[in-house]
Amino acid sequence: MSAARLLRGGALVGSLLILPLASACGDGGEDDAAPQRGRSKTSAPEIVAVAPARVEVIANLTGCKVKIRTEAEELRVGVCQTREADYAITTFPEERYKETWLETAGMYGGTYLVGSRWVVSAPEEMLEPFQAKLGGTIRQLRGMGPAPSPS
Repeated sequence: MSAARLLRGGALVGSLLILPLASACGDGGEDDAAPQRGRSKTSAPEIVAVAPARVEVIANLTGCKVKIRTEAEELRVGVCQTREADYAITTFPEERYKETWLETAGMYGGTYLVGSRWVVSAPEEMLEPFQAKLGGTIRQLRGMGPAPSPS
């Protein structure tokens, strides 16, 4: 089989895969030009993709002036010092770096507020108020070693 024929075949298959997707994106076809009779056209809420926040943005939302402690390709770490407690905000350029970080943190245990490519490491009592401001999920990570014996 010639290379040109393979390319044409690949282009045909690709266009056949895209065609149903493109036609599914229409919102009603030819009826749109006709006047609406007794129906109200409501639009669905617009879905907006939100970029993961920077350390400085998260710090501002939590009410602290952050000091950047680490600036690396895999992560940025800022430290907040407040009257209540000190805490860290870590952001990641990719979700996989966050997951690796969480796996490593899991060895030590603890509770974290985890969002899209960011983690807040703070005392447990601060996480719920932060979650109300930032979103995310509070995750309890188990440490290594024996479990405490019941009293």
